[in-house]
Amino acid sequence: MDEVLTASATEQARLIRARQIGSVELVEAHLAQIERTDATIHAVAELLADRALAEARTADSSELRGPFHGVPFSIKDSIELAGTVCTAGTVGRRGAPASTEDAVLVARLRAAGAIPIARTNLPDLLFAFETDNLLFGRTNNPYDPARTPGGSSGGEAALIAACGSPMGLGSDCAGSVRVPAAFCGIASLKPTSGCLPRRGHFPPEGGWISALWQIGPMARRVEDLQTMMRVMALEPPFGGPAVAQPRIAFYADDAREDVAGVVRAAAAALGAVEDRPCCLDGAYDLEMKLLGADGGDSLRAYLASLGSTELHPLLTGWLDKLEAYRTDLAGLQAYWADWDRYRARMADFLLRYDAIVCPVYKEPALLHGTSIEEANFRSFSHTMAYNLAGLPAAVVRCGESAEGLPIAVQVVARPWRDDVALMLAARLEREFGGWKPSRRADGWFLPSAGPDRPQKAMVCPTGMEGA
Repeated sequence: MDEVLTASATEQARLIRARQIGSVELVEAHLAQIERTDATIHAVAELLADRALAEARTADSSELRGPFHGVPFSIKDSIELAGTVCTAGTVGRRGAPASTEDAVLVARLRAAGAIPIARTNLPDLLFAFETDNLLFGRTNNPYDPARTPGGSSGGEAALIAACGSPMGLGSDCAGSVRVPAAFCGIASLKPTSGCLPRRGHFPPEGGWISALWQIGPMARRVEDLQTMMRVMALEPPFGGPAVAQPRIAFYADDAREDVAGVVRAAAAALGAVEDRPCCLDGAYDLEMKLLGADGGDSLRAYLASLGSTELHPLLTGWLDKLEAYRTDLAGLQAYWADWDRYRARMADFLLRYDAIVCPVYKEPALLHGTSIEEANFRSFSHTMAYNLAGLPAAVVRCGESAEGLPIAVQVVARPWRDDVALMLAARLEREFGGWKPSRRADGWFLPSAGPDRPQKAMVCPTGMEGA
């Protein structure tokens, strides 16, 4: 089943429809892969083995339900799944009651035949670019356990990259779907803001922060993101005619040389020209202003209301950074005016271009504990920039560092043209190969990756070229 495990969810579903494999067989293979890998990566907060196998048996004996019939998927532990506890990684939710219903997007994936297999790890109340909390501990990067898979959807990205799940759901307020995807070499999409419902997400929707926060799909292959978006968005945000020859800008400033080189190669493959929105320099401070206008007081009060009296140091570090942006009502009005100007300038830039190709982060996956350092923290502005603008932004792996770490690029499109972002990401995936399994020599990743079984044995089924 090694080749099946590395296949896309779309391909796995095709194999089930063709009766070449059964859903029980597929779920069992993923459960075995989780057992094989999770002692190293610690991506799973809750394994749903019995439940997943029961649903798989039902899938094998029932009519086809949709494009993901019988295929497992994973869920970030901030998104509700009926019958499970959504902890959001914070101690005050340790004894919370089980959810009584699925989040809207979970329900839509299940209606399409997908089967929940695991809840995945995240930072304390989602506020960190690394995945570590006081409930479940630290998640490690599949390509180097000394490095972070990113955050806040780090458990999700790590599990998918390690083939413990073919696809899943994360959420993104400042880069939390895209940074983990880049650090773990998978594909993801932060959809157009407001495109997908957040009902069933924890913390819940509400307030202006909802304009920054979006649930997004994650998978090893772009085709899965495309199918997931068709399933999850009842009216997919494919707003307009096909763009046969898109006008594309790119920039790679502030990135490490190897990351900049990958961005330039991706830009060249798409025929992009070097240009950048003039508003980008203010992106980091503007996002922090909007998150920290009260210096983090509302977040502290919310944590207290949950009973989270003990906080992880990464969350404390976030709160400390927000203090610098404390202001009064007049200051908040000024922040809001800055936000309006920012969005107007980004819109002006996209009058000339259909898309932007740029870094996700300035370097590959960081060592554990370094994301909170000021120089590193500010570099998350590459993703914050497009939360502020509400634009769809896809991530796809296009290369790797000398250390064997994935290097990804970000493809941003106009609002409601998520299809353009995904179309261009798919082109880059075909050109550069997209996700590739870890080259670790100890063989933990898949049985076929051991010293006696060379990496070249790990190939995907026909039609999955470049894997």
